[in-house]
Amino acid sequence: LHSKIFTDASSRSIGALNKITFNTRFVMKTLMTICPGTVLLVFSISSWIIAAWTVRVCERENMYHDKQEVTSNFLGAMWLISITFLSIGYGDMVPHTYCGKGVCLLTGIMGAGCTALVVAVVARKLELTKAEKHVHNFMMDTQLTKRVKNAAANVLRETWLIYKHTRLVKKPDQARVRKHQRKFLQAIHQLRSVKIEQGKLNDQANTLADLAKTQNVLYDLMSELHAQHEELEARLASLESRLDALGASLQALPGLIAQAIRPPPPPLPPRPGPGPLDQAARSPPCQWPPVAPSDCG
Repeated sequence: LHSKIFTDASSRSIGALNKITFNTRFVMKTLMTICPGTVLLVFSISSWIIAAWTVRVCERENMYHDKQEVTSNFLGAMWLISITFLSIGYGDMVPHTYCGKGVCLLTGIMGAGCTALVVAVVARKLELTKAEKHVHNFMMDTQLTKRVKNAAANVLRETWLIYKHTRLVKKPDQARVRKHQRKFLQAIHQLRSVKIEQGKLNDQANTLADLAKTQNVLYDLMSELHAQHEELEARLASLESRLDALGASLQALPGLIAQAIRPPPPPLPPRPGPGPLDQAARSPPCQWPPVAPSDCG
């Protein structure tokens, strides 16, 4: 439960930082990202059933059209909605009431939207994953490296042949020289094209690397937020304990103040010292008859 509460709190915190509201629109987008095929299938089937039932109810109110068309059974209404949803429109069944026509119009609009969503989902599924893109870029880089080497070798070869047929022969053959010059220009153009493709591939690889770095940065940021959240919880717990201690001290404060301002008790009067009468009173009584002189003091 604690982990679930923390996950909800962290999700809402991240949403608040990015100005994202957790509403129905966000939930639908999340479902379309997680399971788009299931969502579209459920939406299409439920839309067909509701629209077919609505068309049949609307067409039942019309008592002048052929009863064998739409209102004959529910499957006929489903057939009408299906061909309208898929934008086929055979024309074998048509609605006769304005209510039915309106439902069919809305069904056609929903069908066009669902068709666009299906195309988008299929295009997303056909995209390469991150690992597949890395493998594809590696293969393309290897192939382009070979093409660069071949193009550079062709440039060097045609340069040598032009020099050979112009400088190393007594009578140059102009037709052969022009032929090698054309091949030389084609080799240079091919080398430039391969270099441009290699540069584009490197840019794509750098983009993937930047995305990986961004993911690592986001992961580090999430870890830091988690640590700060735990530290904040510890500080709040210590602050609550201090507030409890402060409350107890405030409750005991009136008694301490009353005890501090209470006047001290008056001092006791001094007791007088012992006199002769006191000594006589404290002396033991005489015994009779006296036995010794000391018995009577």
